[in-house]
Amino acid sequence: MAGGLTFKAGKNEGGINAVRQEPAFVRIAIIAISVIFLALFLGIPLVAIFVEAFRKGVDVYFEALKEPDALAAIKLTLLAAGIAVPLNIVFGLAASWAIARFEFWGKSVLTTLVDLPFAISPVISGLIYVLLFGMQGWLGEWLAKHDIKIIFAVPGIVLATIFVTFPFVARQLIPLMQEQGAEEEQAAMTLGASGFKTFFRVTLPNVKWALIYGVILCNARAMGEFGAVSIVSGHIRGETNTMPLHVEILYNEYNFAAAFAVASVLAVLALITLGLKTLVEWRTRVAVAQAERVN
Repeated sequence: MAGGLTFKAGKNEGGINAVRQEPAFVRIAIIAISVIFLALFLGIPLVAIFVEAFRKGVDVYFEALKEPDALAAIKLTLLAAGIAVPLNIVFGLAASWAIARFEFWGKSVLTTLVDLPFAISPVISGLIYVLLFGMQGWLGEWLAKHDIKIIFAVPGIVLATIFVTFPFVARQLIPLMQEQGAEEEQAAMTLGASGFKTFFRVTLPNVKWALIYGVILCNARAMGEFGAVSIVSGHIRGETNTMPLHVEILYNEYNFAAAFAVASVLAVLALITLGLKTLVEWRTRVAVAQAERVN
């Protein structure tokens, strides 16, 4: 494939793969459509966020970010992500190891449950926790007697964040571990390595880039989650509002400068995430190419 878009057209009469290169105008049209869509639905909205954030000046921008409720929202967002991501790393490694390496009753059920947050609305996820831990929920009376607050408190936000993000790490690791097989691990254990040592010396290095990729996606969703967190938070300013919820409140109050200032922080975090994601994808391609050359 040199210099343009190509398609494999199957085998010709001589049994050789025929590769057809599309005309230049087709390539230009496809690239133009892609660029236009990216500009309309990604570039312009992203630029608009920063334009609106700085419309009233740099001083107003930083004052909005230094406001106590904004700082509390930023801290809570980072706290929820800081708890959810490590727990999802543990779950993702355990679930992928179990699914890829063992045969057991209920394996198909576990595989299906990993995808559950993808299949249901985040709002429904939040309502599940309200049903369980709310004042009128199944455990609400017992929690109230023991002065334990989950709904409309930080624990509920963390639980909702964990629920909506737990597939991301597992879904990156499961297919890779299934494809790699267990030959290297079995060889290591045959040579006397313990299970613990085999995991850290063989398994983890083999899946590290997929793990990092899953962590990046998990963290991005954790910081940007709105639906499930909105249901369980109670929207208590300065206490249970994450950044997305704080942006909504400021916007509804017509405090657009502050709303876009906080939104710009989320946008910067998203851009950093995108950069890390691109870096990991590039590093993964390099690692695969090096492995292919060795083999």
